Amino acid sequence: MSSKSEILKKIKQNQPDFVTDLPNLNALGSEQFDVLQTYKTVLKNIGGDFVEVASYTEIIDFLKNNYSLEKRIISMIPELSEIANLDWTNDDAHSLENVELTIIKAHFGVAENSALWVTDDLLGQRVSPFIAQYLAIIVDKNNILPTMHQAYEHIANQEYGFGTFIAGPSKTADIEQSLVLGAHGARGLVVFLLG
Repeated sequence: MSSKSEILKKIKQNQPDFVTDLPNLNALGSEQFDVLQTYKTVLKNIGGDFVEVASYTEIIDFLKNNYSLEKRIISMIPELSEIANLDWTNDDAHSLENVELTIIKAHFGVAENSALWVTDDLLGQRVSPFIAQYLAIIVDKNNILPTMHQAYEHIANQEYGFGTFIAGPSKTADIEQSLVLGAHGARGLVVFLLG
């Protein structure tokens, strides 16, 4: 018998009895906290920003006052046709290199890490939130879940070709703990909390 086989045999013979049930994870996220306030605080802490709005008109007004409308702005949201190009989804992905601002919707957000769940049906092209200089995401403020545990339960049986959680602007830090925003993606993120 080889030494490897002998070691594995001894390990197998000396396994502890595991009769313990797995922990009940349903208790996670049951803590009482202000979900929306937590979302806003965490988003600010990771370099993002938020604006509470009641309508798409308020979103358009904010964008007019804070972004250069002469630069390329893309979206798939019909209500934003006044300020954004909606006819870009069939363009070659390389032609999106000059996008200043991408505006997308999110299915829901997560308070504990300020992540937003988006799928390919909301993106137009998968690269759209990552290639733009700036990113704006609209989410219904009633669709903010407390924790990632609830988020994973929420998406468990959904059908989608591509989905991702986006939290804050692109960021990276080196060993000297120097944080850089926008190093490999959007330099800034604003979340419109609609409702």
